[in-house]
Amino acid sequence: MPLALVLLAACGKNMVQQARYDSYEPAGLFGNGMAMQRAPEGTLSREDAARMASEQRPAMNRALVERGRERFAIFCVPCHGRDGSGDGIVPARGFPRPPDFHEKRLVEAADGHFYAVMTQGYGVMYSFADRVPPRDRWAIAAYIRALQATGQKPGSEEESVHAAP
Repeated sequence: MPLALVLLAACGKNMVQQARYDSYEPAGLFGNGMAMQRAPEGTLSREDAARMASEQRPAMNRALVERGRERFAIFCVPCHGRDGSGDGIVPARGFPRPPDFHEKRLVEAADGHFYAVMTQGYGVMYSFADRVPPRDRWAIAAYIRALQATGQKPGSEEESVHAAP
């Protein structure tokens, strides 16, 4: 009989009726008397972590661009193609074509745009944050800039005319 009384005593409680504090309400639970507390030292929100990673952009140099070329060939070529024109094997099989990196909108985009797209995804492109570390995302962005800086697509007629004999 006593067990039945204990079980029945809890019947009137549910999550709506449980004790809680509002954000700015005084609370004796903490030493400073406030319910809302600062985050512990050294913690970051997801937004802060993404911002900090994007701010740690390495200096542009040949080694970074070469690393970007290697990573671009692994992660980006299937959709974007070797020259960044968006004619990779994946769109050739019927998937949506990605934008051409040589179009004006992307040439004028901030460097961080490419990093952010690789980090968060965009349109039908999913995030590569779990596959490509931040430094390699910056390296790929540097390589995309190198592709754009040529002013022409690799393998184009202009390039073959101006190529060294």
